[in-house]
Amino acid sequence: MSEQAVRLLQGYLWVPQEQAWDPQLELPATLDLGEAEAVLLLDPIRPPFAFFDDGTPTASQRFYQLTALVLTDRDPNGLHPWVAALQERLAPVLEATPAGVGWLLFEDLRAL
Repeated sequence: MSEQAVRLLQGYLWVPQEQAWDPQLELPATLDLGEAEAVLLLDPIRPPFAFFDDGTPTASQRFYQLTALVLTDRDPNGLHPWVAALQERLAPVLEATPAGVGWLLFEDLRAL
């Protein structure tokens, strides 16, 4: 099998409009997984839904699509340990973001 890009995590990150914090500058571009290096991609997007569960309009936030991927020749179905390693390394980074910053990430083991 030739090397391919495989998504490990996919989701959203949001920041209040009035907050100056820029995730594209503050979050690491890569995270070491031991056997591989995950690349974090952040793309500004329009909010994918109109309101949060509490009724807050999403228009009050800047939204980003967050994708974590690796380049590998392995079968994506066998990469669960890399997802776990990524979540372990990414959790403290996300927990250290300023108040008001939110995220929602899902495992997404698909080749791109």
